Amino acid sequence: MSAMRLDVVSLAPESFAPLASLGVIGRAFSAGIAELHTHNPRDHASDRYRKVDDQPYGGGAGMVLKPEPVFAAFEAIPVLERRRVLLLSPQGQPLRQGDLQRWAREHDQLVLLCGHYEGFDERIRILADEEVSLGDFVLTGGELAAMVLINGVVRLLPGTVGSAASLVEESHSGLLLEHPHYTRPAEFRGLAVPEVLRSGDHGAIARWRAGRQQERTRLRRPDLYQRWLQTANRQDGSMQMRIGNGYDIHRLVPGRPLILGGLTLEHPAGLGLDGHSDADVLVHALMDALLGALSLGDIGQHFPPDDERWRGADSLVLLEQVVALVQARGWRVVNVDTVVIAERPKLRPHIAAMRAAIARRMGLDPDQVGIKATTNETLGPTGREEGIACHAVALLEPCGGGNG
Repeated sequence: MSAMRLDVVSLAPESFAPLASLGVIGRAFSAGIAELHTHNPRDHASDRYRKVDDQPYGGGAGMVLKPEPVFAAFEAIPVLERRRVLLLSPQGQPLRQGDLQRWAREHDQLVLLCGHYEGFDERIRILADEEVSLGDFVLTGGELAAMVLINGVVRLLPGTVGSAASLVEESHSGLLLEHPHYTRPAEFRGLAVPEVLRSGDHGAIARWRAGRQQERTRLRRPDLYQRWLQTANRQDGSMQMRIGNGYDIHRLVPGRPLILGGLTLEHPAGLGLDGHSDADVLVHALMDALLGALSLGDIGQHFPPDDERWRGADSLVLLEQVVALVQARGWRVVNVDTVVIAERPKLRPHIAAMRAAIARRMGLDPDQVGIKATTNETLGPTGREEGIACHAVALLEPCGGGNG
């Protein structure tokens, strides 16, 4: 994967030097995940004094940034195919987490134009695809805003932060603020860690966290909470339901357990499923269907297979976390349906127990969980018993209520 290229047009390029040593952001630059280039319009000024500003036509206080040096600096920047040009200005749209996610996901190059002095010649605006503001206040230049934007984008690039799941669950990723966090000791100056977090009940923990997200957002940011409710309720009548599809296949190998739907089964040839966590292909396909319904990627993004935390993990525990994420986005599961494709063992005797196990972890009635089993008539990899596959479909509806 190529590095994200960041080009900054600024009269104070030295302002950006600290980014090279700024924790994970600095390491991302050192690792080649992103690269930063600065361009000073003063280097492109045509007069002997390297003049970049002038008095405004019509009079008024202050000086205005001239167009010629800015255009010259801008036009000297190499152009990548997926480029976005952003103008940092108090008149721009307020910066939101969704903007950072969009730029990190959809573009390989960001060009940041930093304003200065009392303003800039209006003709400079035509260079920009978007104008961005940090808020309803004015700074002496766009450099601080550009550094904030760079920090926010680079930390979202694959490889910068260790866990992709932490980026999905954090504040502002889905309008809701992040839930409270605690670590040792269990009690400090009379303040105790909530009992649910020490219970080991991952489903209860996920529900508690989703509820605290909603409560904290309602109290601290009622504006965000109202936006979340509007999204959850879909008051405009659009997108009343969301459907997601999931598919997964795992290889059958000796020396591994065969776990399907949370149950440990016996394969006649002593084979088990190889792969991510406990390799429960049924639950993996189901999680992908839930995530796909909300365009949240797949389980590999949330529980990376190269992360030791998920080695041998119980997939039903991961399913609880995915359901909590769905709830935090303002949706609830209506029903799910799955088809497991396996020659052996015979799954029909175990389907009721699988449905019950999955329903319990998802907070559903077993009637809302469909599981069917079929063979591939000895055709293909599943027919040759090289692996077991599963297709899954999930139906979601918006919910406006809290989770306690």
